[in-house]
Amino acid sequence: MPLPLDHIVIAVHDLQQAIADYRSLGFTVTPGGDHPGRATHNALVVFQDGSYFELIAWKAPEEVHPWWSKLARFGPGIVDFALLPSSTPQVVAQALSRGLAYQPPVDGGRLRPDGVELRWQNARPATPDLPFLCGDVTPRALRVPEGRVREHANGVQGVAHLRIAVHDVAATLERYRALLDLQDDAVAGNGSASASLPLGSTWLKLESASASRAAAARLAQQGEGPFAIGLYTTQAGPLGAITQGDTHGASIALLPQGDATPQATHTQSVFA
Repeated sequence: MPLPLDHIVIAVHDLQQAIADYRSLGFTVTPGGDHPGRATHNALVVFQDGSYFELIAWKAPEEVHPWWSKLARFGPGIVDFALLPSSTPQVVAQALSRGLAYQPPVDGGRLRPDGVELRWQNARPATPDLPFLCGDVTPRALRVPEGRVREHANGVQGVAHLRIAVHDVAATLERYRALLDLQDDAVAGNGSASASLPLGSTWLKLESASASRAAAARLAQQGEGPFAIGLYTTQAGPLGAITQGDTHGASIALLPQGDATPQATHTQSVFA
C-alpha cells in the first residue's frame, strides 16, 4: 500500500507571526483552525504535490504534548512528519504483521475557521526515527485545501526530500521496509552512513552522525528525527530576498525542479 508524505510539522511560538513570516518568503499560508480539546491551533502551507507544512502553536502550555515539550526545550523548528494511509487501522495491522510496533489508532480532529469540522485517525510509532500516520475520516480535501492555495510566489511545488537523523541506518531501514513493504532495489545508497528511500514523489534521506555535521548535531541535541527539508521550485534564477525570511527554526533548501534526486547537492537558497 503506497504511503506518500502527508505533512511536516513545524512547531512555532507565535502562529500569527509565523504566518506573516512564511508569507514574506513567498509561501501561500492558509489558516487551519483549532484542535478541539487541545491548546493548539495551526496554519497550512500546501504544495502542488499534495504534501504540506503544518505550522502549529500553543495558546497555553500543554505539558503532555510531545511537540510542546520539544518546542519548550529546543525552540521552534521541525518536530515530526506524517505519512498518508488510506486506512490507518489497516496500515497499523499490516505493520504489526511484519513485526513493526505502532500504537493503536487514535481519533483526532480540527475545527476550521469557517466552522467545518475535520476528523482523522493518527497512529504513532514506537521509535522516533519513524513517522506517525494520519489517515482521513472526513474527505482529505476538507483538511488539505486544493486550488490556488497551492500556488506560491516563490515557485515551490512540493517536498523533494526530508532529512532524518538516525543512530543506526541499517536498523531504521529495516523498520521502513516493514512499514512500507519496500524492496531492496527501492533504496538508494544503502550504506552504513546514509540511505534514501522513496515516499511517493519525495525522497526520505536517512543520515547517521557520520553522514553529515547537521545530522550529528541533531542527534547530539535532540536525538533521532527530521531536521531539514528540500523543496523543489520552478524558479531557476536567483531567489533574492527569499533568503532573508524567518522560517522559525526550520532548515529549508530550495532545489530547481528536476534536481530533486537523492544525489542532488545543489541548492539555490537555504533559510533557517
